[in-house]
Amino acid sequence: MVTPKKGAPMLLLFFVLLIAVIALIVYAAANEQPIFVLPAVLLFLFDFIGILPGFYTLQPNEARVLVLFGSYKGTVRADGFFWGHPFYSNGARQTITPLTLADKAAVAQTVRRSSGRNKISLRARTLNGDILKVNDLRGNPIEIAAVVVWRVEDTAQALFDVDNFENYVATQSESALRHLANLYAYDDNNPNDTTLRRNVDEVSAALCSELTARLSKAGVAVDEARLTHLAYASEIAQVMLRSQQADAVIAARQKIVQGAVGMVDMALSELAAKHVVSLDDERRAAMVSNLMVVLCAESEVHPVVNAGTLYN
Repeated sequence: MVTPKKGAPMLLLFFVLLIAVIALIVYAAANEQPIFVLPAVLLFLFDFIGILPGFYTLQPNEARVLVLFGSYKGTVRADGFFWGHPFYSNGARQTITPLTLADKAAVAQTVRRSSGRNKISLRARTLNGDILKVNDLRGNPIEIAAVVVWRVEDTAQALFDVDNFENYVATQSESALRHLANLYAYDDNNPNDTTLRRNVDEVSAALCSELTARLSKAGVAVDEARLTHLAYASEIAQVMLRSQQADAVIAARQKIVQGAVGMVDMALSELAAKHVVSLDDERRAAMVSNLMVVLCAESEVHPVVNAGTLYN
């Protein structure tokens, strides 16, 4: 980071020299002394070649990379009106349209932001990635997309270490998202396993960490990365839905059976402890069977009342 020269004093010098040029020309024409024309021409060239090209302005969160004859001299990060060496590189960088931007307005905005006097915006930018079709840890095709909030942290790296840092961010973000999807399953019955659907915060943190490592080579910092779309691919969506429904039914049945067994055990224990009735093994088994049918049946059970004696 360098301390730039204020532009106001140099602007004043520019107008003073311009007035001096006009005065010399007027004086030479009025007194018919062409000898003063040469100094006027030299002052004019110095004013418009040596001073005027050096003026530049920077907005808040905008930086200018100073390059003199191919040598990096530093970066100006302060906002305001400044003057620098007139031979600092002022050419526009070649900008390639980012692969993930299909909107023409966004493309035009990116081109304008990247050109002129090696200026680079330090503001936070949002990359809304396209929906990608990849395979998860189990090989199931899924659709996934993410949004990445990023900003330029090191202007020299962004300008010189990669060919185009906007394209670099877009490409590496897509590559990191594909790699992340291959590391986790879409869903899993084991609550201890990390999955894409259940552990969104953990997955987003892993994506942010991987992007930080990848994009640091281009001087880019990642502020946030989160999944914005997650679904099974259309060709297996119906099959996986039925599979999820079957898993849910099995889990529900297991819970119902566990509860029913506990209730039957409690009923038999209470009857035996309070000596309400004495049952042999056969009738105990019949009672267990009837209670399990009542407790586990999906539809309403209509009991049959035995009006006779216990053993008739």
